[in-house]
Amino acid sequence: MIIGLLINPIAGMGGRVGLKGTDGVLDEAVKLGATPVAPKRAMEFLETLGRIIRSGSLDIQILTCPQQMGEQVAAKAEIPHKTIPIALGDVTSAEDTRACVHALYKAGVRLLVFVGGDGTARDILDEVDEHSLDDLMVLGVPSGVKMYSGIFVVNPADAAEVVRLVAEGTASSTEFEVMDADEEAFRKDCFEIRLYGYLKGPSVPARFQGAKQASPETIDEGEAQEAIARYVIDSMIPKGTYILGPGTTVKKVAELLDVEKTTLGVDIYRNEQVYKDVNEEQILNLVDDFNKTWIVVSPIGHQGMLFGRGNQQISPNIIQKVGKDNIIVICTPAKLRGIENGTLKVDTGDPSVDELLRGYVRVLTDYNEIRMVKIE
Repeated sequence: MIIGLLINPIAGMGGRVGLKGTDGVLDEAVKLGATPVAPKRAMEFLETLGRIIRSGSLDIQILTCPQQMGEQVAAKAEIPHKTIPIALGDVTSAEDTRACVHALYKAGVRLLVFVGGDGTARDILDEVDEHSLDDLMVLGVPSGVKMYSGIFVVNPADAAEVVRLVAEGTASSTEFEVMDADEEAFRKDCFEIRLYGYLKGPSVPARFQGAKQASPETIDEGEAQEAIARYVIDSMIPKGTYILGPGTTVKKVAELLDVEKTTLGVDIYRNEQVYKDVNEEQILNLVDDFNKTWIVVSPIGHQGMLFGRGNQQISPNIIQKVGKDNIIVICTPAKLRGIENGTLKVDTGDPSVDELLRGYVRVLTDYNEIRMVKIE
């Protein structure tokens, strides 16, 4: 079986520095100290896949893209591979992605594994649609900032397991949503997302994150958010520091505190003051006592993703400093019912922190009402 590997080397670089994406702001991200995310995510995938290949149970060949779009990481992972002969620009672009997809397909690839975000998925879909590559299955390894599309697995190791199942012939195919999120609108704190189209991928539901669904805007939902927010406020301690994640449920806490918060950013509340739209470095500089710091976060609708999608500013380092016991998870009953399999997910980019978070967590669903929910 021949699988293709395509890496978008700049995907996700805007996350920890608080830019809510990387499209059009790469230079700014670099100035803020952003470092590449995708190579590490690709390495995690290849290391797991390498163990599967070395077990000798499957005959898998890897065909990848030149230089930073695959070749460099595959060589570092010391995994057997071949590189397609295609020229790339000094700074990779959507055109490079599309050219690589076409070249990989012509070389016999029928399962394409890409490392990137929603923008990379859209570029691949454009090429698939334009050239009717209908028998190409696509599998996304998450490396972007938001990743609202359903084509992504939960984490890189899951992608290797999906490849194994496809190679064994035990995974059928299905259609996955590709979502189009307006990053420029996001940076203005406006949530604009639409269905862009569908990509065919392996049907292994337990390994995929699913597409984001917006919270219902009903009276009951609003009342539930307010009850949750009131309990969070009533439980706050004087001189405590609260890192407030994105989303309307968390924003309700700020509204009842009568302070302004970004909807899509991460903010800090302390001593009746808000520090808005902070990045990882600012959080580390502003928090003077992590023992008296709490993270307030709500999972993404339907996906159930708690960390690693749209809130990378709350990095693994910060999560470790705060500790699992000081993470306040809030979620309305309706939103919780809509989460696939009823379990939460994490993909922080650090497997040891993911392991730290796994197990059961208290989820506040109403005023002083707690449900124990499993983090897979």
